[in-house]
Amino acid sequence: MSVRIRLQRHGRKRRPFYHIVAADQRTKRDGRIIERFGSYDPTKNPAFIDLDFEKALKWIERGAQPSDTCRAILSYEGVLMRDHLNRGVTKGALTEKQADAKFEEWKKSKASQIDKKVESLSKAAEKEAAERLKAEKEVREKREAVIAERQAEEAKAAEEAQAAAAAENAPAEEAAPAAGEAPEAKAEEAKEEGEAKEEKKEG
Repeated sequence: MSVRIRLQRHGRKRRPFYHIVAADQRTKRDGRIIERFGSYDPTKNPAFIDLDFEKALKWIERGAQPSDTCRAILSYEGVLMRDHLNRGVTKGALTEKQADAKFEEWKKSKASQIDKKVESLSKAAEKEAAERLKAEKEVREKREAVIAERQAEEAKAAEEAQAAAAAENAPAEEAAPAAGEAPEAKAEEAKEEGEAKEEKKEG
């Protein structure tokens, strides 16, 4: 039986979640498996990997063939590196102690690379958040400016309407006293005319 290390899909639509399994290569993707020894979530950044290192190494040493994605995962986790060193020990190219030292050095280097990547992603996320806040602030300020301008126009229109209404009411108020004073004005005019006639007679 030829064993293959591959991913078994789970999760919902557009939110996949995978189990890392060993299965007969003749079975379907979601068919019967021999053993599950890890999980993989590609929706996170960086991707989440939970792997049983010893079980994965055991299947690689038995000759199980990983799929392309699983090969990348096993390489990332150091399983293939450990298998390579173990083969060197078996062939006598290096001792167990030397193999362990090389693997520890590789793990430190890998951890440093991962930390740098996480830091880079964190800075990128912070920068993106700052840019998004800046853009939102600009949009809010523009909206507030438009609202303030509209309110100013409405206030000006209201003042103009009030002034026009006051101007329409003013002549009517002035006309009423003038009508009331008309008899007195006529009396004064008649008096002046009488005086003028008397002056002419005397003259």
